[in-house]
Parts: sequence; C-alpha cells; structure tokens
Amino acid sequence: MPTKIVYSAAATATGGRDGHSKTHDGALDVDLAVPTEMGGPGGGINPEQLFATGYAACFLGAVRHYAKSQNAQVPDDTEVTVTVGIGPREDDGFGIDVKIKVNMPGVERSLAEDLIAGGHKVCPYSHALTGTMQITPELA
Repeated sequence: MPTKIVYSAAATATGGRDGHSKTHDGALDVDLAVPTEMGGPGGGINPEQLFATGYAACFLGAVRHYAKSQNAQVPDDTEVTVTVGIGPREDDGFGIDVKIKVNMPGVERSLAEDLIAGGHKVCPYSHALTGTMQITPELA
C-alpha cells in the first residue's frame, strides 16, 4: 500500500466490453469493442490493450527510476513490450497472463537484466499483481 497518494486517475465505463470508457479529466475517451477472438466485432479498443499500454509505460518508468538509483543510464531508445492475454480460469471466471519484454540496445546484458529486475521490484503494476500471477520480465 502506498504511504501517500500523490496522483489519482478516475475513469467511468458504460456498456461493459462493448461500451465506452473515459477518464474524468477528458484526456482519454474511447469506444470499447470485444475482440473477434472473444466472439465480438473487434475494431475497437479493449481493456487488455489499455492495460498493456499502461503497464508498458509504467514499467519503463520504473526501470528508469531504478537505474537512476544505481547511477546507470537507460538508453532513450529502450522499448518495453507488454503482452496481456485473457482466458478462462480452472475455477469460475477469467484470468490474465502478462509477458514483459525489454529491448535495451547497447547495454551490457548483465546490467540490463539487473535494471529490468530492479524495475520489476519498484513498478506499481508489477507489485499489484504479485501473488496473483507469474510475471517474468525478460530482455528481448
């Protein structure tokens, strides 16, 4: 749990997966559509895409934060790709699967792996999911 909330974002969704979602500040305003792989029409944005986008950005920020604490540099062309899968669980309901790949050009492998592991420890998305799924970030 955070010791102090420094920023909060709020969004409202209507219509579920085939609906609409927008942030309260108006910065994001999207129509949602169930992907064809899940029996929907596709052609829109879905919650997994939004989650993957947010997690990728947050994870890269966490890697940069950790690197700074270690007096290391993260190249400007570093890329984080988060893949979010969804499917049925053995019990009732659905679960997600997350895979993280980091491309850190020009950084020695052992340093890059340390920065990725450190970023994973400080990333709030990673922390929130700890204990509910296996997430192993890796060098691309």
